[in-house]
Amino acid sequence: MADIARITEVVEPEAKALGFDLVRVRYFKGGEIGDEEHTLQIMAEDPATGQLLIEDCAALSRRISDAVDALEEAGDVLISDAYRLEVSSPGIDRPLTRLKDFAQWAGHEAKVQLTAPVEGNRKALNGIIDAVEDEEVLLTDRKSGPVRFPFADVEFAKLVLTDQLIAATRPLDTSGADEILEEQED
Repeated sequence: MADIARITEVVEPEAKALGFDLVRVRYFKGGEIGDEEHTLQIMAEDPATGQLLIEDCAALSRRISDAVDALEEAGDVLISDAYRLEVSSPGIDRPLTRLKDFAQWAGHEAKVQLTAPVEGNRKALNGIIDAVEDEEVLLTDRKSGPVRFPFADVEFAKLVLTDQLIAATRPLDTSGADEILEEQED
């Protein structure tokens, strides 16, 4: 299996060099039934816009590939399996991987899976993010009401796609959308 911490050490400076924040590094096998190929998934964002355009994904993908290739040439193999590199924006119903994500998206609905139970042995929560205090997240769960849990106990979390989230999300870059391209017949 791949060492995610080591891969992150290599990927994060490449993202920073382009002015992006690294959101998530994930390595997994398959995705569809019978799919045996591994995927190295990199999610990053421009901190000014919260998005990553196609050109940004391509530029980051090239930098990561070059960095990994250089390490392999020097004898440092990060991933021994064949794998697909996938670089993307976190999207509108983004994963919440950093404490600052919970703070930024307070007031919005999230699904959270915890490693340790809270409030009556519940590990799966779904509710509105209320706030972040110190290293803890405060959330009003639909079933159990207000809960508090350490950020360190978050196994997985993501925003839930709602009308409120769509309204609050910055629009994608629409530059050039008004231009009409006309083709002339030969």
